[in-house]
Amino acid sequence: MKKRLWRIIIAALVFIVALLINNIEWLQIAMFVISYIIAGGDIVKRAVTNILRGKVFDENFLMSVATIGAFLIGEYPEGIAVMLFYQVGELFQSYAVDKSRRSIADAMDIRPDYANVKRGDEVIKIDPDEVQIGDIIVIKPGERVPLDGKVIEGNSMVDTSALTGESVPREVEVGHEILSGCININGVITAEVTKEYGESTVSKILDLVENASSKKSQSEQFITRFARYYTPIVVILAVFIAIIPPLVIEGATFSDWIYRALAFLVVSCPCALVVSIPLSFFGGIGGASRKGILVKGSNYLEALAETEIIVFDKTGTLTKGVFNVQEVHPKGVSREELLELTAYAESYSNHPISSSLKQAYGKEIDNGRISDVEEISGHGVIATVDGKKVMAGNIKLMKKKNIAYFDGELIGTVVHVAVDNQYAGYIVIADEVKPDSAQAIMELKAANIKQTVMLTGDNKNVGSKVAKELGLDKVYAELLPADKVEKLEELFLQKSKKGKLAFVGDGINDAPVLARADIGIAMGGLGSDAAIEAADIVIMTDEPSKIATAIKISKKTLKIASQNTVFAIGIKIIVLILSAFGITTMWAAIFADVGVTIIAVLNAFRALNVKNL
Repeated sequence: MKKRLWRIIIAALVFIVALLINNIEWLQIAMFVISYIIAGGDIVKRAVTNILRGKVFDENFLMSVATIGAFLIGEYPEGIAVMLFYQVGELFQSYAVDKSRRSIADAMDIRPDYANVKRGDEVIKIDPDEVQIGDIIVIKPGERVPLDGKVIEGNSMVDTSALTGESVPREVEVGHEILSGCININGVITAEVTKEYGESTVSKILDLVENASSKKSQSEQFITRFARYYTPIVVILAVFIAIIPPLVIEGATFSDWIYRALAFLVVSCPCALVVSIPLSFFGGIGGASRKGILVKGSNYLEALAETEIIVFDKTGTLTKGVFNVQEVHPKGVSREELLELTAYAESYSNHPISSSLKQAYGKEIDNGRISDVEEISGHGVIATVDGKKVMAGNIKLMKKKNIAYFDGELIGTVVHVAVDNQYAGYIVIADEVKPDSAQAIMELKAANIKQTVMLTGDNKNVGSKVAKELGLDKVYAELLPADKVEKLEELFLQKSKKGKLAFVGDGINDAPVLARADIGIAMGGLGSDAAIEAADIVIMTDEPSKIATAIKISKKTLKIASQNTVFAIGIKIIVLILSAFGITTMWAAIFADVGVTIIAVLNAFRALNVKNL
């Protein structure tokens, strides 16, 4: 960019000197030629190289023909001015593209430089590529986590903003998974590597971002096709303008109509379209990455704007996928006592339900208070706690011990409890709905999504409760992975011809459905590798509300791309007609071409701004 800028400045200075030389014609022409070579030598060279490769009709060819033609008819200043203004436009475009790339690079500046690997009593710095699964790494405060791993020693706060877009640090401790790309804030962490660098979160994200622009949107494909047919057509028209009128119109001169044809060629250069449309989508992808939304291609960003039906998996997508105690209903004992006795009775089990009860109790278990523990498979646990016989389990256990229990309709996993053969109440354990799931559905409906549907393998009661709580339009429960694909096929028939169907999931069993949907959206923070691989868009924050954000970014990007297309083509057609009739000069043609390009590029910049959606 600096080299181009200096070339423009030097060429402009030589051009001004040439304009000031009035009395020595040969010297003036020589200075004009020098100025032209400095300003446009590289463009002419590219045009010749492309012709030799069989690629004739491009913007380099158009600019070369127009400017050399201007020289041939003695319009030296205008020929140089065309090249200078064209180079200014190119400089502006280069700056715009570079700024877009840097904004993505800044948002995704997560590539680790090294890993501190523990070898015996020594800690050595090595390249992350060389670290193996099972190696022990040490992450010091201020360092970037180089590979995915499991914390085995220490605790700290980690900055996950590069991955998730969220500024609030997260706490990690022994047993927690830690993702590459995060920054360790305060404590020293020792972790065991669980994935090689090539399979790590940071590597996959970088790969997604780097390859996102390779999958073109329909708008970009249209511009490519448009330029392929448009360029030869305008060249042929320019030839007709230059040759036919002087032959058929009385008094018409070749010099006048060649000048008009050259002005026509200058205006016809499709720079504004060729640069601003891809730049709009590149900006949209960059803006989305700032929000923790990774879009794998411009085509998927464009498709989001046409989404009519969004289908959700339940567990891990709309809910946290973690079972917690939701309700405690005591009978004849206090709430605290019921929870304490149940947690003690269940304390020897490693079952997720037992873990949920111990977590809800929140105090350390004193094993000295427990005796005579008996686990009855498929029923529950019987244990003596502080001399009291505690039975904790399902309906089958209550029936087996002939204990009258609460028999109402309950949603979730229910643990019934009896103390000394007397019913003491029940505890409901269920998956917890994510805090922003209801907001996500509300925002999607506000974004004119026609249907929101949930597919789940859970029972009908649980599925219906979650669907009602969130305001979903439909729910299909008790589905196997193959059933989900079948339901998706049914939903495809309910959308319009141009409409798109998106599926949102996070598990391995969601991979087939993600691949089948028009747009597959994966919850990437905690989602499975298979789901992330199969998806077209990855939500790194695990927040369903980011789907509505992605749709807003998509619609804004598409609107900007459409504005640029209509504006650029509209202005070009008007000035092309005026040039053909000789109403405008080549100077006006130059300003029309470069001005349209600069305005279109400035408009494309707006796609990067995702703060106030």
